[in-house]
Amino acid sequence: MGNDLAAFAKENGVKYFMISYTDLFSGQRAKLVPAQAIADMQKDGAGFAGFATWLDLTPAHPDMLAVPDPDSVIQLPWKPEVAWVAATCVMDDKLVDQAPRNTLKRVIDEAARDGMHVKTGVEAEFFLISPDGKAISDEYDTASKPCYDQQAVMRRYDVIAEICDHMLALGWGPYQNDHEDANGQFEMNWTFDHALATADKHSFFKFMVKSIAEKHGLRATFMPKPFQGLTGNGCHAHISVWDETGKTNVFADNSEELGLSAKGRNFLGGIMKHASALAAITNPTVNSYKRINAPRTISGATWAPNTVTWTGNNRTHMVRVPGPGRFELRLPDGAANPYLLQAVIIAAGLDGIRSKADPGKRYDIDMYQFGHTVTDAPKLPLNLLDALREFDNDKSLKAALGEEFSSAYLKLKQQEWNSYASHFTQWERDHTLDI
Repeated sequence: MGNDLAAFAKENGVKYFMISYTDLFSGQRAKLVPAQAIADMQKDGAGFAGFATWLDLTPAHPDMLAVPDPDSVIQLPWKPEVAWVAATCVMDDKLVDQAPRNTLKRVIDEAARDGMHVKTGVEAEFFLISPDGKAISDEYDTASKPCYDQQAVMRRYDVIAEICDHMLALGWGPYQNDHEDANGQFEMNWTFDHALATADKHSFFKFMVKSIAEKHGLRATFMPKPFQGLTGNGCHAHISVWDETGKTNVFADNSEELGLSAKGRNFLGGIMKHASALAAITNPTVNSYKRINAPRTISGATWAPNTVTWTGNNRTHMVRVPGPGRFELRLPDGAANPYLLQAVIIAAGLDGIRSKADPGKRYDIDMYQFGHTVTDAPKLPLNLLDALREFDNDKSLKAALGEEFSSAYLKLKQQEWNSYASHFTQWERDHTLDI
């Protein structure tokens, strides 16, 4: 894109820039800056009160400056006079280490020092629902097995096609769109990329999907489990590692089991080793554990793992290896922070390579039917509190992600859990009034 945002504005008819950053709770924060002022903002950054968003800062802290990264700029296809640009968060001329995008960039640099360049793709599922959030938006979408439903996807053609058209115009290489396993649920896939580029696209994708849904009088949600009895929103991540040239996949080795090289197995070993702790980041909300630990859904399967196991091309496990040179982590959900999701995957995998971690026994059974026979694999956390405790106890993963980030994340997430635990619910009244 070049590095001069003022020139970009002039060449593309941009009137405003959204200088955007993502906080620890995945909130997307932005200032709308006129193009005439973008040169100064590119140099000095846009000022934010960090305490006013979900970062571990106080009202006494100085301005946090969001310095736009021109390599990330995206002109809004549905409103071309506006361009979105991801920002680097700075305070007192120092990087804000707890900021998610900064955390990811630091972990990427660490992997690059070991000659590893991680490429990823994400499958960001979402529901199209009523504006009040109480129901799916299509009253006719009632099948017990709605996955790939031809009529249902065409009833939402205007929304899905508009989003896909925008991804095509942006050069993302979208290649398929479908109705997913829950009523009202959809998935759209685009080509994998370097981890930072994927994270920026993932962040923008969520903004775009919500914006286009609102344009059509609907609402889009990436909430992990918005409706009881229906399959939740996953955000499966496909992972491979490449050499410095970006042309050689160092995970690929056809002489090895499932075409996964020794380095790939060690990376996978790191994911398995840290799985219970990384759940605090890949599944970051109270609601996340309604998806992981859900009973069978109307469709017959949750499509979510609850045990730390891996396999070949089998969707009932936490990790599957669908083909040579890559694997799919099926643990993350729709609430996962686009930047922290990539960061924790790389951090865990890098530790696995450095410690030559073994992923353990491969299982090829149907975990939904025979999972009870697996007695030597850890269960994933039952709730957010358990996940936070696992993360807090994982010293090496916390160190890999950075102590300032880890401390801030744990502090704010513990506050969130405490708020949830102190909230009175109708369930308590229903089960306790007559005791």
